[in-house]
Amino acid sequence: MALHKNAASSCLLVMFSWMIATPAWAGPPFLTDDPEPTDTGRWEIYTPLLEAEGNGANFEGATGVEINYGAAPNVQVTFELPAAYAHDSAGMDWGLGDVAVSLKYRFYHNEDLGLSIAAFPGLTLPTATNGMGAGEVTGFLPIWVQKDFGPWSVFGGGGYAFNPGEGNRDYLSGGIAVSRQMTERFTLGVEVDHQGADATDGEATTSLGIGAIYQLHAPYRLLASAGPTFDDSGETTGFHAFLALGLDF
Repeated sequence: MALHKNAASSCLLVMFSWMIATPAWAGPPFLTDDPEPTDTGRWEIYTPLLEAEGNGANFEGATGVEINYGAAPNVQVTFELPAAYAHDSAGMDWGLGDVAVSLKYRFYHNEDLGLSIAAFPGLTLPTATNGMGAGEVTGFLPIWVQKDFGPWSVFGGGGYAFNPGEGNRDYLSGGIAVSRQMTERFTLGVEVDHQGADATDGEATTSLGIGAIYQLHAPYRLLASAGPTFDDSGETTGFHAFLALGLDF
């Protein structure tokens, strides 16, 4: 537990020692989400999308596509269409993943204060094959907040996850991140993310991460993040990683 607390405290200290007053990008590639919706009538597509988490040779994740559409002012509709995989000592298994549908509604936005707040409820549907999904409809009901300070952004929040199924349990999940637009093309950020135990015999976990976004020739950008994950005992239980090509139009 001491290792866990010291690592998290050090990361938070570094993050807040950076802050002083163009907001930085938020949301992907971070585990922590943000309240900023896609502009009305615009699309954001992340593909190919690669996500992985695990411990050593035992890991799982997904590759596929995430589609965000600005359906109305302050409203974003999100679809995630994944192909899932799992790897262990026996080899690699593949299958379709659970499709996810979410709706982001930014109900507060004050440009003078640089402050935004949004709800972003979502569902995952049991569309997976080859045992690659939850086998149940699951849901997440979060609230996300963002405060901008010139090239800096602080964003975070969390919510309640509905996780039905034998041996599963509902849990709370949330995080906080700080990002800075370092140059016109490059954004860097760090985060702390916490998830409660999602199984009756499971443990809560805390993930630390660093993420970066590099703007390629418009409309493309490259997004990446990675970091360690700790369980309640403070032991390093694994890693998480994300890589995607973003497209805006």
